[in-house]
Amino acid sequence: DLYREIRQAQASGEPRVLATVSRSLGSTPRKPGASMLLRPDGSFTGTIGGGCGEAEVWQEAMETMADGRPRTVVVDLTKTTDGDDKICGGVMDVFVEPILTGDSA
Repeated sequence: DLYREIRQAQASGEPRVLATVSRSLGSTPRKPGASMLLRPDGSFTGTIGGGCGEAEVWQEAMETMADGRPRTVVVDLTKTTDGDDKICGGVMDVFVEPILTGDSA
């Protein structure tokens, strides 16, 4: 479904942003290759693990949607947030990139 949507978006010139786990260390919810595809309205398909880490990547992906610049987001699941321990305890690097459309390819 994800790749079909990429092809359709490219054919119609609609922007998309792809976020892919490029590296993981320790215990993480998803491993390298896991991806999520974001649309301009903020909705998405796929997952890189859910929770706070996915929300952090979503925010950066929306920045990429706005400025067109790829980036790597380091999701550190070893630190506590608001006094709660994170379940996984690892670190993921997530590469966030704009998907080029027919107009920009």
